[in-house]
Amino acid sequence: MKLVIQRVKNASVVVDKKTVGKIGNGFLVFLGIKTSDTIQDADYLVRKLINLRIFTDENDKMNLALKDVNGELLIISQFTLYGDCKKSGNRPSFSDAAKPEIAIPLYEYFVNECKKQISIVETGIFGADMKVNLLNDGPVTIIIES
Repeated sequence: MKLVIQRVKNASVVVDKKTVGKIGNGFLVFLGIKTSDTIQDADYLVRKLINLRIFTDENDKMNLALKDVNGELLIISQFTLYGDCKKSGNRPSFSDAAKPEIAIPLYEYFVNECKKQISIVETGIFGADMKVNLLNDGPVTIIIES
């Protein structure tokens, strides 16, 4: 599993011209799931995400976690995080990305585990064509992989 985490002032996701998820201050999280990922990978990344200290404290140091700032989460599924561009062609291979029958249950599990710890957790729609809007704060972007 791979997370691309962006610290945001706000973010939203639109599907078919309808806003399906919207947050204020917090993290926009792009979640990629590969074929070999498990519940243990999801649990590890939930812990890392929830406790990631990249919000600034009173001394302007990155020292506060999501809970410390009453932050919110917007989680977007993104199989393209496992696009492989190493071959000689210019089109990425997505053979490492999990198929929906593997990815959907892990994605839902990940989201539900986050909801147990963070009061506002929004999502996009798995597999949909999504338009993501954000106001990046910093910018701060962190990548974590299980």
